Amino acid sequence: MTEQRIGIIDIGSNSVRLVVYERTANGAHRVADSSKRPARLSERIDENGELPGTAIEELIDTLNHFTMICTHNHTSHIRAVATAAIRNAKNRTVILDRIKKETGLTIELLTGEDEASYGFLGMINSINIRDGFLIDIGGGSTELSLFRNRALVRSISFPFGCVSLNKRFGTKGLLQDDELKALEQLVLEAVRNEPWTFESPGLPLVGVGGTVRALGKMHQAAYKYPFPQTHNYPATSEQVDELFHQMRKLPLEKRRKLPGLSKDRADVVVPGVAILRVLFRATKAAYYRICGAGLRDGLFHATRFPNHPKQDDVLHFSLKNLSALHPAAPKQHVLQVNRIALELFDVLNYVHPLPPQTRVLLDTASQLFRIGASIDYYEYARHSFYLIINSQLNGLSHREMIMTAAIASYKSKGRARQHVSEYRELLNETDLDVIYKLGSLLQLSAALDRTETQAIAQLNVQLSGNQLLLRPIQPRGTLVVERREVEELSSEFKKLWNATPVLDYTAMHAPSTTI
Repeated sequence: MTEQRIGIIDIGSNSVRLVVYERTANGAHRVADSSKRPARLSERIDENGELPGTAIEELIDTLNHFTMICTHNHTSHIRAVATAAIRNAKNRTVILDRIKKETGLTIELLTGEDEASYGFLGMINSINIRDGFLIDIGGGSTELSLFRNRALVRSISFPFGCVSLNKRFGTKGLLQDDELKALEQLVLEAVRNEPWTFESPGLPLVGVGGTVRALGKMHQAAYKYPFPQTHNYPATSEQVDELFHQMRKLPLEKRRKLPGLSKDRADVVVPGVAILRVLFRATKAAYYRICGAGLRDGLFHATRFPNHPKQDDVLHFSLKNLSALHPAAPKQHVLQVNRIALELFDVLNYVHPLPPQTRVLLDTASQLFRIGASIDYYEYARHSFYLIINSQLNGLSHREMIMTAAIASYKSKGRARQHVSEYRELLNETDLDVIYKLGSLLQLSAALDRTETQAIAQLNVQLSGNQLLLRPIQPRGTLVVERREVEELSSEFKKLWNATPVLDYTAMHAPSTTI
């Protein structure tokens, strides 16, 4: 398998974006390059409903720049799409013809339904969620969708967005009370024509796109949230309302200085969040969830996996991808440790039950505990913690990602507390206890393959009194190294699990069944 790169160009109503996705030689996918140019195309539509020549020329200049970046990245395929601003322009045929002639790019003109579909695909492949509403507030349109059991049920594209409503109602970047009321009334009247939006109360409202991402970043800055990702970040309606009113009161120059808000979005974020709040109330949603993936990610999945673009298991796909990004980890050793860890957990959890999701955390941590070796072997545990925290590990909450990283990097209770100290407010005492127990269990599992030879093909595991008897069945080799490693861990393991692990040689050659 060789490296391949795909360029996705999104001509939006507020900005034009390029993302270059790479498939590595090991089959992993990652973003290799990206670029963004403000455009405000919706704002520049003239009184005749056309995009003027100067705006078209600037757009063509941006697209030529993006194609040069793609050439530099040896991109094998470029997929370029346009959304509401071009779609609604009366001279769209002229625009698309000029782009084709002067850049060589054939632009797909997406319908509102296409936008909703690709946005849903990007979101559902990155968050472990079954039911909800999805909203994408663009510059010139707003897509609202209902999904059930991870499938898109209904969607609607409204012909307004943060840029177009700012142009219509905003005054020098401000939205006064009467202007806000008029904006909210316009949005509410539009949604009233879609009765299905009122029929599923109590679901989360998942947001994709620049408006919602900006809201998430500002919210995290305002509340000094310690985790470094806005993806899969929840917020309550009360918190969003408070932040909205604070933003709206600020003069534009002061708003531009808000932590988390880019200067080019300072004027349109208020009408954007105003739209969001109306639709939140109309759908009677339970809470907000910010999603970092969206239209461009959906386009990537549809382009890269045309026969099966929707992933069946978000965490499994993400975990497999992250592992492939760090091939320095010894694959067979990691598989062996993962298998043993889950076998040990199933026996211990029967007597010492832990919360249901803990097996998933152990499964994930035991597949990622060696990825830090791609940076430095001697400090691989510390680097594994950093990589897990800062990588796109989809399918887990922020709290679960912190716990997974702490389990994967576990050396001692003190070291674990040090690792999680800056995220401590997101964890409780029970979480720390789970980290200690699963971390020690992962240590024991790694010790049982210390020579990295996978000498133990089968392992009989039994709790007998205060002993955890580990009986290899017809192992390959003497396991002298493994036995010593287990003995060195036994004291700390007993303190956490109330059972001393014993690698039992007496039954090593006796036939038995794995428990």
